[in-house]
Amino acid sequence: MAADGPSLINWSLLAFSSPGWGGVLLAGFVNSIQIAVGGYSLGLLLGVGGAFGKLYGGPVTRDLLEIYTTLVRAVPELVLILLLYYAGTDGVNQLLALVGYGPIDISGLAAGIFVIGVVQGAYSTEVLRGAIKAVPAGQIEAARAYGMAPVKMLRRVTLPAMLPYAIPGLANLWLIATKDTALLAVVGFSELTLVTRQAAGTTKHYMLFFLAAGVLYLMLTLVSNAIIALIERRARRGFPEVA
Repeated sequence: MAADGPSLINWSLLAFSSPGWGGVLLAGFVNSIQIAVGGYSLGLLLGVGGAFGKLYGGPVTRDLLEIYTTLVRAVPELVLILLLYYAGTDGVNQLLALVGYGPIDISGLAAGIFVIGVVQGAYSTEVLRGAIKAVPAGQIEAARAYGMAPVKMLRRVTLPAMLPYAIPGLANLWLIATKDTALLAVVGFSELTLVTRQAAGTTKHYMLFFLAAGVLYLMLTLVSNAIIALIERRARRGFPEVA
């Protein structure tokens, strides 16, 4: 049976061949990837520190981290983005004013990475905390019995042993980070969703451009899934195969 209209691929090709807008969409897509990578990396660093702080820190450290993870996971991400983006920028400039410096113009890219990173950090903390607790206690005790320093034990035993348990959760957080970049459109950052909306509003081809944006997000997800599968296969070497 003949198709009633252009296929999804044909719609997407038409969008990218539209004068001027194909390059704009690709530039927005690159911005989205930059924010996702930067925010995810920052969140991972916060997550590692948060997980070890919750497990091995003092009472004050554990309480502060509990407040951080609870607040971030309780408040909708759109509200957090608006709060951190505007209030965070204003707070930095007020602190600079107190020490005698003038206000600075924080780039949208840096602010976006910070916002996504803070949100990701709370979720990464819980994912990594659970993965660390899944490591058999005997492995940690054996490392201590051999007299390993804490940093060496972390690098040689804890992190490699927890990785197979952490990858599924961290992979999911990466995919969430790629989608959360779309929320930055509300603060005017030129990521893929915002430039798609601008292109659609200017040309009135809403279906065309939003389908093209959907194809780009789908491509990113498929490539990410392939890379994650390779990492997980390598991390699970020696583990029994799951049917």
